[in-house]
Amino acid sequence: MSAPKISVYSLSDLKNTTDDALPNYLTSLKFYQSHFLADVRLALGYSAVLIAGVTFYADYKLGWDATKFWTLWAVVVYFILNGALTYWIWGVEKGKIFTGEINDTLVSIASSVKKHKPIYNLQVRYGKPGEEPRVLKIAAPFTRWFDADGYFVATPFQQWLATEIPPIGEADPRKVVGGGGGEKKEEKVTEARQVKGNADSDKMTREGGARSRNSKKAT
Repeated sequence: MSAPKISVYSLSDLKNTTDDALPNYLTSLKFYQSHFLADVRLALGYSAVLIAGVTFYADYKLGWDATKFWTLWAVVVYFILNGALTYWIWGVEKGKIFTGEINDTLVSIASSVKKHKPIYNLQVRYGKPGEEPRVLKIAAPFTRWFDADGYFVATPFQQWLATEIPPIGEADPRKVVGGGGGEKKEEKVTEARQVKGNADSDKMTREGGARSRNSKKAT
């Protein structure tokens, strides 16, 4: 079955399609996916809907006078559940599209896009249980894995993930492009910053020496 065609101008469609493809790819690599976050979200949502439905049915069958006391408490509980659901989505899940593990390495991935910018952003946290997790932020344009007609192309997307995220690259080394990876990317950034810092330090030293000589000449 071919991938569905979507509008390349719809950021929500691009993001949702990519979000769905990521966990499917990881589970195919034998990543264990935890559904705890989704289960809690569904439990809160269905509980609120159930309370609303039972309250409506009771009011319809028994009348307002017989149910107004219980309706009051049902409304209170309904708003509490919806408040908890909102907090869970924005305060706990925070855009997470995958939580799981492979080979005793915990992996959590959250996705996001900025308004009017067709760039897919991922924040990845990974590490062994009990250790400080490493945090990796990567981004790439959707055009990297969507063609001009709006069809999702899995291979370049999987290559990007395997190249940039070490646990995925270890699980699927054939998809790693150029021997790169998230860890190497971080090392290059750190090294570049060190070189820039050394250059800035040398520049400041030369400028300081020049000012000192000029001051002596003026004296």
